[in-house]
Amino acid sequence: MIPRGFLTLGDVSVEQWPGLWDRAAYLKKHRNQTTLAGKAVALVFEKASTRTRVSFEVGVFELGGHAVVLTSQGSQIARGEPIEDTARVLSGYCHGIVLRTFGQDRVAMLAKHASVPVVNGLSDQHHPCQVATDLFTVREHFGKIAGLRYAWIGDGNNMAASWIEAAGLFGLDLVLACPDGFAPDSQLVAAARALQDKYGGSLTLTTDPKQAAEGAHVISTDVWASMGQEDDAARRKLAFAGYCVDSALMGRAAHDAMVLHCLPAHRGEEITGEVLDGPRSLAWVEAENRLHVGKAILEHVMVGPRG
Repeated sequence: MIPRGFLTLGDVSVEQWPGLWDRAAYLKKHRNQTTLAGKAVALVFEKASTRTRVSFEVGVFELGGHAVVLTSQGSQIARGEPIEDTARVLSGYCHGIVLRTFGQDRVAMLAKHASVPVVNGLSDQHHPCQVATDLFTVREHFGKIAGLRYAWIGDGNNMAASWIEAAGLFGLDLVLACPDGFAPDSQLVAAARALQDKYGGSLTLTTDPKQAAEGAHVISTDVWASMGQEDDAARRKLAFAGYCVDSALMGRAAHDAMVLHCLPAHRGEEITGEVLDGPRSLAWVEAENRLHVGKAILEHVMVGPRG
């Protein structure tokens, strides 16, 4: 059997999410716990990281556990050791594994061959820890996640994919504005719309960022060129002209609209410094919340639901 883990948002049931977010709120107020006392967590980074690495490393410490950080350059992964072999070895040493990697297939393969829970710290296809944090941040600010209008403005990347999954699971009204050629995966969109038949909500795709921002309560964006796409940055900058979240675009949003950005940000490209650093930005609260939601996710997969 594939061990319990967190590879996408759907690996936590819709019914369990409120309890997990409640637990994250508790952990935000009560930083030092002993939930993972005597347990080691391997943090494996095949991609560079600031927030994911620091939040999980500090999070494991605050839960009373021990984090073991592995990068590609400092391990046998860079020499081509199969991910399934890494999974078997780390399972013998550690009680949980967090992987930040390239294809989602590598996360799935690690989880298949590990005998301990695996958490997806980011893949090219999904970023569930971040969107779980974003929804927690929305809930913390607005007191709810339902009844709000959400906008994604930018690339149809891993963040957009996890937002699409969230729209299906939680019945969100989500509009995604992506340029031609940069739309999200059509199969993910179809799957989310199928879930919305059960949970409600709507999912709209457009190439017009103004349409997406109109009346939105939550506007999210991300860099136009993700890790590994740097060579394509110039082409993307041309394609995304007009997609910058600036004060004019915010003027179309709801009067109480707030902005999310998973960071790092390129001020003046996908978002202006005025918006990112202004009173309508939740980016810095969101960044801190990665720590607390990450701890709640680790507890959930390694110990069991706590909320």
